[in-house]
Amino acid sequence: MTLGIIAGGGPLPGQVALAARAAGRGVFVVALEGYADAGVIGAFPHEVVRLGAVGAAVAALRRAGCVDLVLAGPVKRPSLLDLRPDAVGARMLARVGRAAFAGDDGFLAAIVRVLGEEGFQVLGAHEVMAEVLAPRGLLTRVGPDAAALSDITRGAEVLRALGVADVGQACVVQQGIVLAVEAVEGTDAMMRRAASLARPGPGGVLVKLVKPGQDRRADLPTLGPDTVEHAREAGLRGVAFEALGAILIERAAMVASADMAGLFLLGIDPA
Repeated sequence: MTLGIIAGGGPLPGQVALAARAAGRGVFVVALEGYADAGVIGAFPHEVVRLGAVGAAVAALRRAGCVDLVLAGPVKRPSLLDLRPDAVGARMLARVGRAAFAGDDGFLAAIVRVLGEEGFQVLGAHEVMAEVLAPRGLLTRVGPDAAALSDITRGAEVLRALGVADVGQACVVQQGIVLAVEAVEGTDAMMRRAASLARPGPGGVLVKLVKPGQDRRADLPTLGPDTVEHAREAGLRGVAFEALGAILIERAAMVASADMAGLFLLGIDPA
């Protein structure tokens, strides 16, 4: 059965497609215009669709014989005024209801539910390629000291509280002070902002976790070599993420970059 991939940005859609092919499945990609990287999805059967053109996306997936779907790659949620939904999209938004105006996870969970009502089964990227899930424990040569572990604990507490309100998956903590929390700008932009707020002394840490109650089929925290580079540029000491709750893209390259920069990468139990 052909796997449908709704592709946002970054390399993850291509990795999911390759994993599906390696498992003997056909793939078809709905490439979201302005988000999907042509170099990533160009080698696979695909159709480029505007974000609000839900009818065109659903029709393309059905023509390709897709029942199973994976949402892969980041998409910055536009304002409803910019979305310009087609007729099917407008009906879907009406079915989503209040969640369209709620946080990202409430919106995504509602979209997953509506796709299910349309006859699709939404899978998580990690269900197609389990090897991308972050393992527990230290991945790098350098580990966190007591101060960094304290900052990680503080960050996890903050994210649990913010996650209940469906706000952000990440924060930067330095010496017990929360320098920045992730909002609509995304993790990389948040780290750039945190760099301008850093205190003298040992650098901070990036903590990135699944939100409490989050539907893990959509928008799991995703990190890769770029995350490590932005952390280095921001003067951070390391990155902590939820074990079995985060996707690590190009893990070997990510670990190599962190080792070269002297940063730690740590998979934690958020509890």
